[in-house]
Amino acid sequence: MAAILKERIGSTRDQRISFRDYMEICLYEDTVGYYQKDRIKIGKQGDFYTSSSIGTVMGEMVAAFISKQLHTRANHLHAIEIVEWGGGNGRMARQLLDEMKRVDPDLYQLITYTLIESSAYHRGLQQDQLVEHVERIRFLDETSWLSESPRDHVFVLANELLDAFPVHRLQYRDRAFHESHVIWQDREPYLQEIWSPLEPGRILDYLNALEVQWQDGQMSEMNLEAIDWYVRLTNRMLSGCVIAIDYGDIEEELYASHRHQGTLMCYQKHEAHDNPFIAPGEQDITAHVNFSLCHKAAVSAGFEPFVFQTQRQFLVEQGILEKLQNHFDPNPFSEVSKRNRSIRQLLLSDGMSELFKVFVAIKKGEPA
Repeated sequence: MAAILKERIGSTRDQRISFRDYMEICLYEDTVGYYQKDRIKIGKQGDFYTSSSIGTVMGEMVAAFISKQLHTRANHLHAIEIVEWGGGNGRMARQLLDEMKRVDPDLYQLITYTLIESSAYHRGLQQDQLVEHVERIRFLDETSWLSESPRDHVFVLANELLDAFPVHRLQYRDRAFHESHVIWQDREPYLQEIWSPLEPGRILDYLNALEVQWQDGQMSEMNLEAIDWYVRLTNRMLSGCVIAIDYGDIEEELYASHRHQGTLMCYQKHEAHDNPFIAPGEQDITAHVNFSLCHKAAVSAGFEPFVFQTQRQFLVEQGILEKLQNHFDPNPFSEVSKRNRSIRQLLLSDGMSELFKVFVAIKKGEPA
C-alpha cells in the first residue's frame, strides 16, 4: 500500500492527490485495499459490526418490507429482482432469502437475487452463505448489471454501503472553503495532509447553497459518489425501491456547530479513532451519510422519497416486536433467548437504531 500511494502521488503534476482519491485507494485498491483483502472485517473477529451481524432479524425485516411493497403492486408478478450492493459476508442476503422462502414461497420462486461485490474474498463468503439459495442468486459487477435492460420490480439494497464511498474532506477557514490533499514525504510520517482553496465546481456550488453558519476551522465531508450512484440506478429500474440503511443524518445535524471536526471515522479491531493516515489499507474509513443530499439526488434522478426514519422506527413498523418470544426461558443459550437478545440489542443498544437511518426511494413506473 505504501508503494502504491508513493507512486500514485509522485505521478501527479502537483505531487499530491485529493483526500477522496486517497480514501479510494486505501479502501478499494486491488488486493491491498481494505475491502479487497482476504481477511475478516465484520463481527467479533473483524473491525466492526453491522445490523445483520446481530441475529437474523434485520434481514427478516427487510424481507417483510419488500413483501409488503410487492403485494401492493401489479396483480400479476412475473419476476422480482433484489440487488444487494456490497453484501459483505452474505448474512443479510441469507436472512432475507430464508425469510422470503419461509413466509412467501410463491414470491420466493420469482426472485433473482443479484450480488454486486467487487471483492473476490467477499464473493467467496457470500457463495458459502447462500448455498441453499444457489438457484436464486447470481454475481455481477456494476457495469454488467447497469448494462442490462430496465426492469420492473427491482429492489436495490444498500446496507452500510454509502458510508464507505470515498468522500471529499473539507474545511471552512478564513471565510473560504479548503479541500484536503495528501502528499508523500521521504521521512516519517510519510503521509501528510495539506489544504488548498476549494476549486469552483459541484462541491462549492452545493456548499454555497447551504444555509449554514460555518465556524472558522469547521470540517465536513462531501460524498459525490452517493449522488452519482442514484443517477446510475434510475436508468436500470422501471419500478421498485432503493433501500439505503446507514448511519448518518440530515444536513442541519451534520453541519451543526457541534460537528466541528466533521464525521470522518476509522475502525480497527472495534476501536474507533479519527486519523485516516495511520495503517492505510488496514483500517476502515467512513463518514456519516448526508441523507438530505441523498434525498435531493434521488428526486433529481426520478425517484420519489418514500421513507426516511430511524432504523428503530423501520424495524418496529415491519413487525420486529411481534418476533419477541413472550415466554421466559431459563436457558440463556437457547434459540429463544438468543433471538430475544438480538432483537433487544437492535432496538436498544448504544443508540445504534437511532444513529442508523433507513431511506427508501421509490420508483412507481407506469400504472399496470
